[in-house]
Amino acid sequence: MTDYFKAKNIDAPRFSAEMLLAHVLGMKRIELYMHFDKPVEQDKLDLLRALVKRGAESEPIAYLVGQTEFYSLTMSVSPACLIPRPETELLVKRAIEFLRARPGDQHMLDLCTGCGCIAVAIAKGCASAKIVATDISDAALAIAARNVETHKLTDRISLLCGDLFEPVIKQLDGAAFDLIVSNPPYVTSDEMQKLDKNVKDFEPHLALHGGPEGLDIYKRILNQVDNFLKPDGALMMEIGYAQGPAIRQMLESTNIFTSVAIEKDMSDNDRIAIAKRT
Repeated sequence: MTDYFKAKNIDAPRFSAEMLLAHVLGMKRIELYMHFDKPVEQDKLDLLRALVKRGAESEPIAYLVGQTEFYSLTMSVSPACLIPRPETELLVKRAIEFLRARPGDQHMLDLCTGCGCIAVAIAKGCASAKIVATDISDAALAIAARNVETHKLTDRISLLCGDLFEPVIKQLDGAAFDLIVSNPPYVTSDEMQKLDKNVKDFEPHLALHGGPEGLDIYKRILNQVDNFLKPDGALMMEIGYAQGPAIRQMLESTNIFTSVAIEKDMSDNDRIAIAKRT
């Protein structure tokens, strides 16, 4: 399988092979090495062969096995939601740091939650956080609900279906939030045409495309954020690799925030915007 994936230029060929085999056998990856001499039944070999063929055609391995790892947590995924990226973990880390530094229970809003990976990871990292997470996709929220239940967070994470802030009712979901986070669609129209096949052909465009300049959802968030954020709260958003200057200008022009910072990831690309009120 590894050699076959290499020949097809599939990323992380050995890891992909191990993920598929572990999935078919109902094992953890480490167990493959513990039971390396275990015979594999023909029906499972047939299933494995079919999955390998799909993987070689660029169908994401995470979709084939129905899960991926994010912030050291196992997350269910499906073609209804974006596959969590390691780069998004920086947003989770900064959110947890912010919430932990504040006294008492914290209330957070996660916009465009998708599979719920950000909300779940932050809730696991900050025991005082109560989270409302919204998404426009019912199918994505069904996966998010599975992740919330898997990680035993149903008492701390509420999932609401709707467009950004629209489903949030202040009287029921809290008057305002200490922190608002979002990993919105931010791929530009030109970039959509140049995406790798495994992204362009399989991941939901609704979760990727952010308009001609990739900024449409950010503009809509900033038009309403003042009504939902506490006077000493913060807004944190993942951004595109070169969107830092534009996002900074947008945040500063609202006159809502006293500090705005753009943080780069390990590849020196713009990755998150952090705007705070004091």
